[in-house]
Amino acid sequence: MNFEGKHILLGVTGGIAAYKSANLLRSFQKLGAEVRVIMTPSALRFVGIETFQALSRHEVAVEIFSENPDSDWTKHIHWGEWADALVIAPCTANTMAKIAHGMADNMLTSTVLAARCPIVICPTMDGEMYEAPATQRNLKLLKESGFHLIEPDSGYLASGLVAKGRLPEDDVILAGVWKTISGLHQPQILAGKKVLITAGATREFFDPVRFISNPSTGKMGISMAKAAQLLGAEVTLIHAHISVDIPRGIKAIPVESAQDLFEAVKAQHSTTDIGIFTAAVSDYTPDHKNEHKIKKVESELLISLKKTPDSLAWFGENKRNGQISIGFAMETQDILEHAQAKRIKKNADYIIANSLTEKDAGFATDTNSVLMISEHEIKAFKGLKEEISSEILKTIFEGQP
Repeated sequence: MNFEGKHILLGVTGGIAAYKSANLLRSFQKLGAEVRVIMTPSALRFVGIETFQALSRHEVAVEIFSENPDSDWTKHIHWGEWADALVIAPCTANTMAKIAHGMADNMLTSTVLAARCPIVICPTMDGEMYEAPATQRNLKLLKESGFHLIEPDSGYLASGLVAKGRLPEDDVILAGVWKTISGLHQPQILAGKKVLITAGATREFFDPVRFISNPSTGKMGISMAKAAQLLGAEVTLIHAHISVDIPRGIKAIPVESAQDLFEAVKAQHSTTDIGIFTAAVSDYTPDHKNEHKIKKVESELLISLKKTPDSLAWFGENKRNGQISIGFAMETQDILEHAQAKRIKKNADYIIANSLTEKDAGFATDTNSVLMISEHEIKAFKGLKEEISSEILKTIFEGQP
């Protein structure tokens, strides 16, 4: 996610979770956003105005008619035009009800009416309040009115109860806002499509504590999953070991070995329109796994290996009419020659190839430099993995039925 140059209005209402909003503000700033804050009067009971002024380096708006003679009472108009997104986190049941019914009795609710940007609401309250019929009606009304809602988490609440109503973690809110902003400009070219993506590093154990693997973090696969989701697809992610978070709304199937991944791919094959194979799959696995940890001895340890099943090749062999397969290839030399051979051998429609020796590309980086290879085309992409993923999918699928 990159909020560089984005303007975020952060609305803070009078719930105990208001203290978390200060950290959320910093999270937006760390990703490049400029943030201004609007508080409801009751929010001041939980967090002081000075906290948000210091962090945002802007005046904090509370009342339309401020006691400060130099304050602009038309902030709700000007800030509403300034913002790329208005994020209300936390949003109490009271403020949510006001927004649902078009009330404008403070600076925040007035700004909601004046805003010309996406509005993201994070309902945060006690569990019984969240489940109350009136609250559920308001949620339905907000969705129908075009507001973007991020569902609360379940867990331990300020009341001492365990229920649904907690403010989600920062990364969940950031991802929701990013999806909302990005989705405004993304053509829904994959709407109605079911996309299967493999990601991460498989692990092939030869005793309970040791395994054969590789340095893949799953970043490219998660980037492809995000891009497909933003373009309207229903995404299923089969993932081995990864070190990045899985976005909400994506069905995740965890696996460990190449064999596990192969079985999961076969199980999803019949309902898949597009298969995208980014996982770094071990080509070999020990032909025997010791039941107990192998102890270190004076002699050398020899491990006999056997080939693992090839998910991309199997998918290619079993493609039905209209089904598309996209494979990824990591190379250290002769990238184009090897990638072209792989595409033909595995009956893939596209191979996305990159070199491990190229700077700012390969494992564990946020950036990449790749070649997209098909039967009739070779095209280069370079930049952030999330941006590359979107461009690859647009290049392949724009204009297709």
